[in-house]
This record gives sequence, C-alpha cells and structure tokens, in this order.
Amino acid sequence: MFSQLVASFMDSTRQVARMSVNMADVGSAELPRLLDSLRPQVDQIFDTAQYNVTFTGTSIIFLEGSRFIINGLAESILLAFVLIIFCMLYLFRSWRMLIISLVPNIIPLLVTAGVMGWLDIAIKPSTVLVFSIALGIAIDVTIRFLVNFKQELPLNNYDISATVRHTINDTGLSIIYTSLILFAGFMIFSFSEFQGTKALGWLTSLTLVMAMITNLTILPAMLLWMEKALQKKAKKKELWKALDEEADLEMKEIGLDEQKD
Repeated sequence: MFSQLVASFMDSTRQVARMSVNMADVGSAELPRLLDSLRPQVDQIFDTAQYNVTFTGTSIIFLEGSRFIINGLAESILLAFVLIIFCMLYLFRSWRMLIISLVPNIIPLLVTAGVMGWLDIAIKPSTVLVFSIALGIAIDVTIRFLVNFKQELPLNNYDISATVRHTINDTGLSIIYTSLILFAGFMIFSFSEFQGTKALGWLTSLTLVMAMITNLTILPAMLLWMEKALQKKAKKKELWKALDEEADLEMKEIGLDEQKD
C-alpha cells in the first residue's frame, strides 16, 4: 500500500514528484495573476538550487492555448492588413485611396468585436476565424466599388460627385445581392448544435452585413470628402498663385519707378 501511494506521487526513478490540487475556475484574466502570486511562495518552500518546480495541468494548457489564439489573431489580422495595403497601393497608387478603402472595413470588425464582448463570447479557434474571413470578403466589395469608380472617373470628366453616383447605380445592387447571398450562406452555420460553429456563422454574417452598409454609405461619403479636400487645396493654390502675381506686378512697378527717378 505504501509503494502504491508513493507511486501515485512519484515516478519510477523517484526523481520527479507531482502534487495535484483542485481550484475554482477564476477565468483567463485572473489565472496569470494567481500563478504569479504562487511562484514566490513555491520558491520559498522549495530551494531553487535543489528543486525545479513547474506548473502543469489543464488550467495551464488552457491559458497557453488562449494566449496562442490571441497572438495568432493579432498576427493574422496584421498580415491581412499588410497585404491589403500593398494591393491597394499597387491598384490606386494613392495614400488617400488607401485610407478610404481601409476605414469602411475596420468599422465592421470593431462592431463585431464589441458584440462579442457585450455577449461574453470567448475568443476560440472558431470565433477567431470570423475576423480574417469577413475582412477578406469585405475588402473584395471595396475593391469592386473603387475599381469601378476609377474606371468611371475619366468618363465623367473627373467629377467625383457624378462618378460616385454612377458607381453606386452600377455596383450598389450587385454588392447588396452578393452580401445577402453570403449572409444566407454563413447563417446556415448558426443552426449548428456546436457552439463554435454557431458563433462563427452568425458573427460572420453580422460582419458582412455591416461591411455592406459601410461600403455603400461611408465609402462614398469619404470619396466626396476627398473631393472637398482637393477643391480646398486647389483654391489655396489659386489664391497663392494670385498673391504671387500681385507681388510680381508690384515689384515690376517699383522697378519702373526707380528707373524713372
């Protein structure tokens, strides 16, 4: 009995011992602080020169898995944004168009993240995929709108307001149909009994609907804002040009007066 008792706590070489404890589920935010508070006490009881104490168990595995998922989410979104930035710069070669294309696609992701926090939906492998999938599909809608805008701009004598109206009339209906089809396709997952798949379905659908709304409202509004900014810049250039011409005339008049004298 003693040998069996010792075997349950030590390995066959009697070099490694294991101590098991039960604890309440304190959550992924409180668990790291709890482990950090235990480490000084463990080092005080067990001399670090003779003993090497490590924390193991399902709670530690869960904590490391959560960190890996969050880091993977940040890296995937960052990589997606980097690739999108390069594609936009190659297509339009304008920092203004780059900013205009990113803003309508960041807003749906922020809304989805806020809904997840409001409804206490945990970040899991299934819910992490929402951001990458929805961002890829939403940016496709933006590229379609901006490419059509770029093609229509010379046909409308570079009138941004008229080009925006023609682009909405040409691509708006197709964007709505495409988004509704994708919405219906992803909503099928929400009828699953597996909670991860269910969350993936309705969160992705929510993000796509929000992306459709922002690409049909905020994107044209930012293009019109760009027109006003360019008009103000042109007016400033004309004003400075007029001031420079007046200054040149004054200098010429002064020079003529001096010659007469």
